[in-house]
Amino acid sequence: MAGTHTEVVALDALGAQGPYRARNRLTVTDVAGRESAELSLVPPLFVDRTLKALHRAGSPAPDERIGMIGRAADLFATAVLNGLTPEEYAYRVSRVGGTPISVVRATLAAIAARLRKAHHSVDNARPTGAVNRWDDPLTRTGRAVWVRRGNVFAVHSAGNHPGPHSLWPEALVLGYRVAVRPSRREPFTPHRLVTALRAAGFDDDQVALLPTDHSTADALLRGADLGLVYGGEDVVRKYAGDPSVLPQGPGRSKILLTREADWRGHLDTIVDSVSGHGGTGCVNTTAVFVEGDPAELCAALAERLAAVPSLPPEDPAAVFPVQPLATAKALEAHLLHRAAGTRPWLGGDGILGDLGDGSAVLRAAVHQLAAPEAPQAAVELPFPCVWVAPWSREAGLEPLRNSLVLTAITDDDGLVAELVQEPSIGNVYVGGRPTHRMEPGLPHDGHLADFLMCCKSVIRD
Repeated sequence: MAGTHTEVVALDALGAQGPYRARNRLTVTDVAGRESAELSLVPPLFVDRTLKALHRAGSPAPDERIGMIGRAADLFATAVLNGLTPEEYAYRVSRVGGTPISVVRATLAAIAARLRKAHHSVDNARPTGAVNRWDDPLTRTGRAVWVRRGNVFAVHSAGNHPGPHSLWPEALVLGYRVAVRPSRREPFTPHRLVTALRAAGFDDDQVALLPTDHSTADALLRGADLGLVYGGEDVVRKYAGDPSVLPQGPGRSKILLTREADWRGHLDTIVDSVSGHGGTGCVNTTAVFVEGDPAELCAALAERLAAVPSLPPEDPAAVFPVQPLATAKALEAHLLHRAAGTRPWLGGDGILGDLGDGSAVLRAAVHQLAAPEAPQAAVELPFPCVWVAPWSREAGLEPLRNSLVLTAITDDDGLVAELVQEPSIGNVYVGGRPTHRMEPGLPHDGHLADFLMCCKSVIRD
């Protein structure tokens, strides 16, 4: 089929016997309520049979896996897959997920680039001194061997941004078979990626796409050895005690500016950290802490963000995310409730940019907090919303804890050392680096391989 903007695309399940069009299909609509796709939802029996097939399957040799992932990267970025060109794919993701199309296009290239380097990322995670094979000559005198903790890996994927789909293919590099449950909010990226991997040579019983309803979702995790789940605080709580599941929740990423750092020279970095990539990610800045009075920074930040126009997501100049009007109104009401008692510099009377077609832009919000320990600093919302608070040396690290990324704009090396040693801070960037910056080979929330692999001693004759 040839993809067009108006055609309804069939997104079949991709099971161990090939594509499967289920009787139970979900209509996927864009932000204005127009039909864009039909997503096949598979029953528990289909999930069970597919996972059993993945358990029975073997894995290709390591060099084969690396070669196939490299070919998949090229196909994902350039090929017509499921009838969609790369540009048609980007349009669909933008209209359905509300992500600015410039972000989708950039992420398309970024996912392909990360796939090409997936084996390097995996190698970077392997402990120094450990080897990959039991029959490595070094095991004759005793060596740690890096091995999988299981064979089948399940993924409940994210829908707020296509970027997280660059991560789970690392499991294929390691020899896992992978089953992905796509988000109903944005199923196009995982469908395109699994299709590309199969076209590149992975067998149907090595990587699968299993859309399900909510009642069947846990069957995917139960049938796999290990799982990766994206979601909010409720998801983190649900799986916190399960060692077989890696939950990925809110990032609450932050920026700290100490007194000697002139924020004026870093305003571009702060604006980018808040609003870059649509401002929807766990690596976007949620809170900015300023040693001193934050009012001037708030005013400048609000002025810059207020100047951004409200545009539909497929407009190349769009910056902010778009959602159905009812969803956007609910998020606005939630913001106004949570912001009670703060000083609003932007968004205090609402954040909606009504596009007149049943959708609305989620515009930026800037609120000043009275103290670093204010609870709003931990509130993460799926649009550019930033809480700006004063910070002092006496306040210490407590307000900065529980951050996926913390950008420290400071000359204080002692403070940086403390931040790096703080267990609840995932990543520390020093200087003018946006919190959403990511590099292939560097850990995001730790290396995924830290969860998927373990070391065991092998000593042999």
